[in-house]
Amino acid sequence: MKKYIYIIGVAIMMAACGQKTVVEKTQSEQLKERLQALQQKGYMFGHQDDPFYGLTWEYQADSSDVKNVCGDWPAVMGFELGGIEMADAKNLDSVPFTKMREEIIKHHERGGIVTISWHPRNPLTTIEGGGNAGQKFPEGTAWDVTDSTVVKNILEGGTKYELFQTWMQRVSDFLAQLKTADGQKIPVIFRPWHENTGSWFWWGEKLCTAEEYKALWNMLQDKLNADGFDNLLWAYSPGMALDLTTEKYLERYPGDDRIGLVGIDGYQWGTKEDFVSQLDQNLTMLCQFAKDHGKVAALTECGLQNLTDPTWWTSTLTPVLDKYPISYFLVWRNYKKEWFGPAPSQPDAAYFKQLYEKDNTLFLEDIITK
Repeated sequence: MKKYIYIIGVAIMMAACGQKTVVEKTQSEQLKERLQALQQKGYMFGHQDDPFYGLTWEYQADSSDVKNVCGDWPAVMGFELGGIEMADAKNLDSVPFTKMREEIIKHHERGGIVTISWHPRNPLTTIEGGGNAGQKFPEGTAWDVTDSTVVKNILEGGTKYELFQTWMQRVSDFLAQLKTADGQKIPVIFRPWHENTGSWFWWGEKLCTAEEYKALWNMLQDKLNADGFDNLLWAYSPGMALDLTTEKYLERYPGDDRIGLVGIDGYQWGTKEDFVSQLDQNLTMLCQFAKDHGKVAALTECGLQNLTDPTWWTSTLTPVLDKYPISYFLVWRNYKKEWFGPAPSQPDAAYFKQLYEKDNTLFLEDIITK
């Protein structure tokens, strides 16, 4: 009799373990699986700051330049936390953090995907308590690279270590607000310390060693993991470069145990031919890297400023992207004199509609029905 009781007990335990495995799958793991599944259908379109403002409007309910062009929301929306470390009311692009929280929750509830970046001020040269909303390039910002010891000084033992602990806590406090009405955490692609192979941010290649960069990454990730944020899919995204080989990509790569999505940021600042050649080369490397390491690949930022070639969407960008198994591409924001996405008033709108109509480009309606 005991034998039968034992067998039944083992069976119950095994069934319970099986159920436990499903229950304990984190939101970041579920997000990664969703991205991988959607990738079989095509690649998603993303836009930074999409619901906040456009070329001719600001903070109109349920508005979007993208939606006003093609009738659908972007599948992916990007948001920026720069300024949260200062306890500012608005981020570095003057977006109120209260509004940001609302729009992140809205997009998640629509079925969309959220990605968040963070460009913290320079802790060596900024003044604690001094706001910077709307001031992108003065002394003390993320673009202040006048001192090459910033990262060293915010690591343990550095002069700004305690200050940066406070800054990380403020990021944590904001992320803790990203919950649905029933208290569920919202899954987020979290993309800090990006374009690190360049040197225009204080965490760039010429401003810290590879070991210091990885320590910086680990410090932030360990902090947020300890605070219970298992809803973050961590994304590593150096800038596009001629020398972005696998070996170069690995130099500052935090490790497979820390990264879920691998990307590159690639803008067209020169000729179409140079951009296409470099993007081709970089995506070839990136997609092979993602395959070898079991990661999701994405073009985490891209664009042509002010769409000076209206045909860019269909003549330059998508012919390259169509060749690669990426999850999404995200273009930067639309704002007055500087824009990277489509707008109804601009001549590229007709070509963007052609991009929208392609079977393998995914917008919000595509990812909630496919």
